[in-house]
This record gives sequence, C-alpha cells and structure tokens, in this order.
Amino acid sequence: MADRALRVLENVDGPFFVDSSCIDCDTCRQLAPATFADHGEHSYVYTQPRDDAEKRAALRALVACPTGSIGTSDPSWTALALEDFPLLLAPRVFYCGFNSRKSFGGNSYFVEHRDGNWLIDSPRYVEYLARQFTERGGVRYIFLTHRDDVADADRWAARFGATRIIHRLELASQPAAERVIDGREAVEVEPGFLAIPTPGHTRGHCVLLHDDQFLFTGDHIAWSRERQCLTASRDVCWHSWREQVKSVEKLDRYSFEWVLPGHGQRVRLPRNEMRHEMARLIQGVARA
Repeated sequence: MADRALRVLENVDGPFFVDSSCIDCDTCRQLAPATFADHGEHSYVYTQPRDDAEKRAALRALVACPTGSIGTSDPSWTALALEDFPLLLAPRVFYCGFNSRKSFGGNSYFVEHRDGNWLIDSPRYVEYLARQFTERGGVRYIFLTHRDDVADADRWAARFGATRIIHRLELASQPAAERVIDGREAVEVEPGFLAIPTPGHTRGHCVLLHDDQFLFTGDHIAWSRERQCLTASRDVCWHSWREQVKSVEKLDRYSFEWVLPGHGQRVRLPRNEMRHEMARLIQGVARA
C-alpha cells in the first residue's frame, strides 16, 4: 500500500499520488497516460484525473501497479476498478493486470479458447484473479516468452493443472515446465498458436502469434508512445543485439494486427499499417 508520507515531490496536489517505492516500470503510464508521467527514475502524478474516465484509468493503474506505489485519498475507490480485470482488449483476449514485481512490472495476457484457455506470461498470483480465470474456464496453457517474465507461473500452473510452455534455453527459470520448445524454427504448439523463437533480448526468447492477429511479443518489440512507432530497445538487450535484429527481420514474414508486449505499450493497427510499421522497424534496427 502506498504511503502518502513517502510520496515523490513531483506529484501535483490531489487525491492520487505515487510514492518513492516506484520502480519506474511504466505500467501506470500505459494504463493512465493522462494522469501519470515519467520523471526518469519513477513515475509521478502530473495531472489529477479530470473526469470519471480518467479516474477509472488511474484506479486501474493503482490495481495493476506491481509495487503498490500508487495511492489515493479514498481507498474504497479501488473496488471500482478491481472488477475491470482481466481487462478486455478484443473478443476473448484480455490484459490480466496485477503486474508482478518479479518481472519488473511485465504485462501478461489471458486468451479464452474453446480448446482451453491460455495465459501468456505471468501476473502476480492473487485469489481475485484466480477466481476470474476459474469463472472463464480456468487455464490450460501458460506460454512463457522468456525467463524475465515467468513471475508466479509455477503457482498458476499448480492452481489450474496447466501446461507451461517455454524454450529450452529459458528452462532454468521454470525447470519443471511441462513442454519445452527447441531450436530456432517456428512451431505450432497448438492449433492457432504459433511459437516463434526470437533470440536477442535473451537466448531463448519467443513470441506467440495467435490466429494471425495477436502477436504477444514479450520483451522483443513494443509500441513507443513518444515516437508513435514500433520499437526494439538495444538498451535492454541482454543477450545479442545482432541476433535481435535478425529476429525482428524474421517477423516480416507474418501478418498480424496487434502487438501485445510484456514491457512497453500495446497497439492495434490495420493490417496494412502494421506491415508498414514493421518495415520501418526493420530498417531502423538495422541502422542502430
């Protein structure tokens, strides 16, 4: 729970604030960009919510914050946003919320599917979210893009008897994973779910393409709010930028409308615009 006595100095006066426990993960700025901004090492409230929609967005950020660094003058307001999670993004595709500090606030996603529901990367384990998943039929598969964002995957797998899927080069992060991907070639792990190895950020990083529409990208690529374009970050490439460039180029052979990252802003674009953005990204990383 956020402590008003530890609020950062940059907050403007009002009911919402950020305290000094913030790790600058960007979760709040993704969910409520009208309220929260980046000061370099932490977020802060630069504008108090001006209407009910902005207030609801700020409350969603409070719920999702991995470190509990966002506070409000009336904690009872939180219940208003709690019921929004998992947050519907598109038919049968949800953002989980409840980001985990273990994955530095990485996003995770839930997909309802007739043959069994999917969790892509892991939120923190909370009973409220577990009940929401149960009401939607539970979780059959947990796809883990890479070692950084496994968070509480083992607890979710135990709760639902789910099959965890991860590349062998990331297996040390989930050594008991039930299904292991090998090699560098794309593999259809289940009908409509294509795992594409994209080494670079880590050695065994993979993205997941669902129904040629939703690309769950882990820490591979994301949308930049500031530049309004797709981006890949050399600064957080832990394994090999050269391999990451090749992995970005590999995505040119696929068609999709959504980029749903673990870190960074998600985006939906018409298919032809997404192809244009991917072409710009490929050119950009090749020059970086």
